[in-house]
Amino acid sequence: MLDLWLIRHGQTEGNKSGKYIGVTDEPLCVEGIEFLKTLQYPEIDAVFVSPKKRCLQTAQILFPEHGAYVIPELAECDFGEFENKNYKELSGNQHYQQWIDSNGMLPFPGGESRGAFKKRCFDGFGKAVQQCINRKILRAGLVVHGGTIMNLMEEYCDEHRSFYEWHVKNGKGFHVVLDPEAWSQGDLRLVLKYAYE
Repeated sequence: MLDLWLIRHGQTEGNKSGKYIGVTDEPLCVEGIEFLKTLQYPEIDAVFVSPKKRCLQTAQILFPEHGAYVIPELAECDFGEFENKNYKELSGNQHYQQWIDSNGMLPFPGGESRGAFKKRCFDGFGKAVQQCINRKILRAGLVVHGGTIMNLMEEYCDEHRSFYEWHVKNGKGFHVVLDPEAWSQGDLRLVLKYAYE
């Protein structure tokens, strides 16, 4: 079995103020760094990360003994015209109200559609799993984004929840396992072992 830890990056200034931070490449804030230093995740054999600074920094703090394998497809969604703004700044924005009314199902204006984002996340996750299988890695961490984790858990987890029910706080995440042989044969299923909340 392959043990995976899906971990959301530490807090950034944008996260603190409730902004939509997708393609914005901001670093961790001081509070985010200090909080990560209090966490202890199990020993792993490899770390896969989004290319964003916040994920690279988080991986370095949580797993300092490992170099990180960057997988661009694991990056957060492009929020388009909502990027780097919070709900207060978007108040009165017609596109934002339409998006809210759709329960977040409409594409982000000038950004990425939910379908495109999901496909990209699945492609990136597949690359990480395949590297683990090829290199006979048994325990790996994926330091990524909240949206990335939500997509993966909604699609693959054996415990069925909707996208938003898989929301995870900064520095937290899920321990899941998969059967590499079954995965290679198309049984794309993750078994939830533990939630770090």
